[in-house]
Amino acid sequence: MKINDLFQQELTVLNIGAPNFKTDLEHQGISVHQIQWMPPADGDLELIELMDEFSDREDIKAANQEAFSRILKGSPVLIGMKQAIDVIPGMTRNTILHSGPPIGWDRMCDPVKGAVVGALIYEGRAENEEEARQLAASGEITFSPCHEHSAVGPMAGIISPSMPVHIVENKTFGNRAYCTVNEGLGKVLRFGAFDQAVITRLKWIEKEFMPVMQKAIELHGEIDLKVITAQAVQMGDECHNRNKAATCLFFRELVLSLLKTGFPQQQIEKAIDFIRGNDHYFLNLSMPACKSILDPANGIQKSTIVTAMARNGVDFGIQVSGLGKKWFTAPANYVQGLLFPGYDDQDANPDLGDSAITETMGIGGFAMGASPAITQFVGGTVEDAMNYTKSMYTITTGENSAYALPPMDFRGTATGIDILKVLDSGTLPVINTGIAHKVAGIGQIGAGIVNPPKECFVKALKEYGKVRG
Repeated sequence: MKINDLFQQELTVLNIGAPNFKTDLEHQGISVHQIQWMPPADGDLELIELMDEFSDREDIKAANQEAFSRILKGSPVLIGMKQAIDVIPGMTRNTILHSGPPIGWDRMCDPVKGAVVGALIYEGRAENEEEARQLAASGEITFSPCHEHSAVGPMAGIISPSMPVHIVENKTFGNRAYCTVNEGLGKVLRFGAFDQAVITRLKWIEKEFMPVMQKAIELHGEIDLKVITAQAVQMGDECHNRNKAATCLFFRELVLSLLKTGFPQQQIEKAIDFIRGNDHYFLNLSMPACKSILDPANGIQKSTIVTAMARNGVDFGIQVSGLGKKWFTAPANYVQGLLFPGYDDQDANPDLGDSAITETMGIGGFAMGASPAITQFVGGTVEDAMNYTKSMYTITTGENSAYALPPMDFRGTATGIDILKVLDSGTLPVINTGIAHKVAGIGQIGAGIVNPPKECFVKALKEYGKVRG
């Protein structure tokens, strides 16, 4: 085509930037297509200079490949269940662990405070709510993030000394991670409930359920959680908010050993029924499995890969491999999604829990493209779920073929969130999660999608520039 012929055709204008130019041209009868574009890092010159400096450095690429390689090599297995005081590093009788980055009693949201109250009553440190709140505020109790003790906790994330925890070992690197037992739905400690039914259930888990599980795991031997997760992803789970297939696979793996434990039949039957009736049981195995995989990728000099994302209902925090255990925080966002009947946006608490460790590792929201049923829980369409998964490939280092997604031609999940790619693209990690009521004890009121605050990544890169520049 000759250039003169080109201008004889009807042209379409591509408008990049302010949409008012599009409106002016449309008023003149001109066909216009608006390009949604933002400058990298929202035009922040300091960040742009840092990205220009670091994006193509071979030493940073090599560090990220090392972190990515360690993630791929992770091999998490369940090896036992014991009380937190006996296995969690740094746990004392005066320690209570919580989800998210560090926070004191005075700044905790109400669901976390309620869970702390319940934990202190459960531990016998307080007789009632008033005594528990006084003790929590006294300074006698040490509050610390689960993540700083090789542990993770859903929603409020509370772990107290007597609570049974799953023990997960990464066989490749020898490190361990820990998580409590999922209590099920309804009024539960992780949403801040602390009535007598909650305390009674926690005591049953400690006194009756844990011994049966300990013996069953001993009889069975280690249980490969990576294999279960990989199978479950191909069966429609994403192993954060949907764990039906994973729980069934875990139950099938362990049930015969449960029957052989030698405990009274009624005690065994109750333990079996507890797992069988809780579709979310595997969440509290998925989380420590992901934690155990990611911890060896932390502390790699020059790496810009994210090794933890966590929230406490007030702050959202991330950790970055090359910056060690330092937290980079910003106010937690509100989850956008579907609310249960009778609730509205004013009832919701900001984003809460350590369960975003699943997305950090590359499943959860990153694998929604293989879990179409999750859209009925968090809102949106199957196409939305596919698009969420596709967009995560733009901010990650590579793909994890261990978690292959059938609807996407068995493409591996996007893995290794890179703060440089997040800020360059403007795309934030996608997390699917439950929505907690802002008042302790009411519980879950919905589920949806949330993103980390961009400020977490901005702070991390600026710190990286100081350390590595």
